[in-house]
Amino acid sequence: MPEPSPPPRIGPSMNFFSTQSSSADTPAPNGGGKVWVESVSPGMRTVEAVLRELSQNDVPMLVVAEHGAGKAAAAARIHSLSRRARQPFQVLHGRETDEKILAAGEHQGGTVYLQEVGDLSAAAQEEVLRQLSLGDGERNCAPRYICGTSRELEPEVRSGKVHEDLYYRVSGVCLRLPPLRQRKEDIPGLRDWFLAAFAREFGQPVPKLGTETQTFFLEYHWPGNIRELKDAARALVALGDEELAMGGLRSRLRRSEGANGEKISLKDAARAASREAERELILQVLARTRWNRRRAAQELKISYKALLYKLKQIGYEGYGA
Repeated sequence: MPEPSPPPRIGPSMNFFSTQSSSADTPAPNGGGKVWVESVSPGMRTVEAVLRELSQNDVPMLVVAEHGAGKAAAAARIHSLSRRARQPFQVLHGRETDEKILAAGEHQGGTVYLQEVGDLSAAAQEEVLRQLSLGDGERNCAPRYICGTSRELEPEVRSGKVHEDLYYRVSGVCLRLPPLRQRKEDIPGLRDWFLAAFAREFGQPVPKLGTETQTFFLEYHWPGNIRELKDAARALVALGDEELAMGGLRSRLRRSEGANGEKISLKDAARAASREAERELILQVLARTRWNRRRAAQELKISYKALLYKLKQIGYEGYGA
């Protein structure tokens, strides 16, 4: 049974604690490559109204959700509904963004989505805080900041990693998005939308999924959230083989079910995460190169023989050209 998701509510200090309407990455005008896929869940329809309300002002805000749950797409949706919609929408990652990059965009307007705001350096945090403290006249030219995080920031505020003033400035309005496993009624719509999008991109027919695969999509727990669902849809279209494309996800489901109650060391967990990240990267590059293994090996900067070995390890031996 899916975990229950609470209805959206507005707190006394303008905090918005809500569930998420479906979101996904794909090209869109001035949306940073994000498109908003409407949800069928009654609670999610309420979220659309919440996002519309958030779009009508320029206050900084914080979006909290697991990796891949749609934080950037929510930010892009707010931007697209706002008076800034014709201005730039920029996605910056905290770890890769310094104070000079932020200062250079001060007069460009639009919206800046700061991914993993807790990873900003101290100097970059000071720059964001400075821009948020500008007077009304100056703020008209400055971007609106929507910050995202996949972890709770209060402990990092207490440790001094995150500037206390910055945290309270951006968290005055806080949007919390649930993981995909808590809104499984949205999965069929998201799945079908991605399948159609990748079919257009690859020039392939939209796959017709069997009953077993459709059931699997609803029962799988999607630890990678919408991003993982998107990758599964890409594999279904790119491979043109339903059993092969779903084999990796099914094996992961069996491993997670078999591991219930078992102890696992931090080292083993790190190794498993590393293997999974490597697998996802290989499949993404193969999809981008339309399964041309030699081109994929060049992009991955490994030998062709090494790629064939890795494909055998992850169960994709014999596919591609």
